[in-house]
Amino acid sequence: MSFTSLELIEPVMKALTDEGYITPTPIQQQAVPYVMARRDVQGRAQTGTGKTAAFAIPIIQLIHQQKMQAVSRKVQTGIKALVLTPSRELAVQIEESFATYGRYTNVKHTIVYGGVSQVPQTNALRKGVDVLVATPGRLLDLINQGFIKLHHLELFVLDEADRMLDMGFINDIRKVIKHVPTKRQTLFFSATMPNEIQKLASEMLDRPVKVEVTPPTSTVDKITQSIYHTNKADKPRMHDKVR
Repeated sequence: MSFTSLELIEPVMKALTDEGYITPTPIQQQAVPYVMARRDVQGRAQTGTGKTAAFAIPIIQLIHQQKMQAVSRKVQTGIKALVLTPSRELAVQIEESFATYGRYTNVKHTIVYGGVSQVPQTNALRKGVDVLVATPGRLLDLINQGFIKLHHLELFVLDEADRMLDMGFINDIRKVIKHVPTKRQTLFFSATMPNEIQKLASEMLDRPVKVEVTPPTSTVDKITQSIYHTNKADKPRMHDKVR
């Protein structure tokens, strides 16, 4: 299977071609069609499997198409997609993915996380964004200050849910859920599914499609790529370069 078989629009395909991406990873093959069909997805996948692209690519396409169709009519503006992730490092990586895959689209994105001044983040929010990547603490702070409103949210991504549990963010996640519309599309990703995470998934998801992939035996996670260690003669072509 190639990316062309996923029925991606030309601006997205151009960005993938620029990056040298030809073959989607298993998680991308499974998840992308369901996300574009507006289904809730429960994914079990680790870093290094191409998970970020599995949700970023279809989100970019959906929002770009929606904005193109709405050019001639009045539509509600505001944050359309929220990606919640446990750490600054992951948030930066995800936001970079939206920049990479969406470079030829009209999708606007920004990032908020703690430990730094909020002023540049609130300035970016005032300009208007379609996709917000956030860590829980700073997101809740900015919601409480009135800088972030999620009334028009259509798509909610919870990434690395088991790490959220390990880092004590489960209560913050439930607080965030109170601020998002009940009617929404939800994508839920976790490397493991302990009981508390499975319970959280059942609370958040509506008749989800479940996708699961086995990670490579040994991976080195990078911001720009994941390296699969193989014998030289057995190296795969191109799909080892996904996030």
